[in-house]
Amino acid sequence: MADLNNILIFAKVAQLESITRAARTLAMPISTVSRRLSLLEADLGVALVKRSTRRMTLTAQGRDYLGQCQEPLNLLLEAERVLTERQKRPEGLLRITVPMTLNRQPFLDFMSAFLTDHARIRIEVVFTNLFLDLIAENIDVAIRFGELRDSSLVASRLGKSVFYVVAAPAYLKTRALPAAPADLKSHDCVMLNAKGNERDWELFSGRRKVRVHVSGPVSSSDNNSIGEFVHRGHGIGLLPSWFCDEAIAKGRLVRLLPKWASSPIPVFAVYSSRKFLPLRVSAFLEALGVWKTPLWTRD
Repeated sequence: MADLNNILIFAKVAQLESITRAARTLAMPISTVSRRLSLLEADLGVALVKRSTRRMTLTAQGRDYLGQCQEPLNLLLEAERVLTERQKRPEGLLRITVPMTLNRQPFLDFMSAFLTDHARIRIEVVFTNLFLDLIAENIDVAIRFGELRDSSLVASRLGKSVFYVVAAPAYLKTRALPAAPADLKSHDCVMLNAKGNERDWELFSGRRKVRVHVSGPVSSSDNNSIGEFVHRGHGIGLLPSWFCDEAIAKGRLVRLLPKWASSPIPVFAVYSSRKFLPLRVSAFLEALGVWKTPLWTRD
């Protein structure tokens, strides 16, 4: 198959009826345009133009070839123009994936404001605690909590989150307050991703670190449901600070072991590549970067 660039050069030469004018328009040396035209003729095995010292004209085969090429070339150029125009303003479908715990009012308010500010962008949000394959699932951006496993992805750090040990007053009515992390072993706990309804919690206080084995009646893969079970008095939970700050302030939850918390958990916006980043993606990343969110704290 002939080189598409050579076909485009031929079309420009035919349009302007001059190799010199075509070279000037294409910002190419005359010798290059002439050579590429000769290469095209060699590939096709026909003469496309008649050259003389005074003028250049198309041969009969050249006129036929131009007629056959013109419509496909125009479609290609139009496709390029449309794509370039779309890169000048954010638009199109933006697919993002976020953990289930973000399916709450602050994040939904943020997404609503983003859509209002970018009316030409459509959004598909996948709420899941699974780390989806961004390329296989055609995901533009993922928000992820915790250290990243896939080093091939591009990650922009958004901030950090910390978890508190909390319980509802209803649970504490019949149980003694834990005075040290080790006391949690004798309490019912509501846990995230526990196997056999037991797991280890790592807690930190300054430079001190303890690992305590906890168990209890409820395990879940989602912080939202853990929060519900904790609020209903089924045990002690380890919940994101932003998830329980208001409930603590209003007395619906009690923070236990206030000198202890989880280690800071990093929060990232993850995407597959920096190269040719669509404007809808860069607009979303920019909005995330300046969002004054209660869901994580800036580093």
